[in-house]
Amino acid sequence: MKPDSEGGHFSTERRQNDRKKLIVGVRFEGGDATGIANTRDIGSGGFYMTTTAEFSTGMPLVVTLTLDGRELRLKGVVAYTDPGHGVGVRFKDVGDEDVRFLGSRLDLEA
Repeated sequence: MKPDSEGGHFSTERRQNDRKKLIVGVRFEGGDATGIANTRDIGSGGFYMTTTAEFSTGMPLVVTLTLDGRELRLKGVVAYTDPGHGVGVRFKDVGDEDVRFLGSRLDLEA
């Protein structure tokens, strides 16, 4: 997985990492939006969260999620929006240790 110019990861496909259908509580902060949501699916490169909060594509976020008892506070960017339903979030500037942790807990290759 190679970093892109925004600190995320890229490939020729829209989604660069495998995802697992998993509901995890998420606290988010970004722009004027602050709240709590749930993931619908998650992977080492990002997640989709269900929320009616309004976001714009490219909006930076800070998200906090707890997985297997470990709290992760991660930077992200809104990759796409589905107004009234949720948003896709791509992780940004995630440390190697957190990427490995996500991959191992989700049974994905990191």
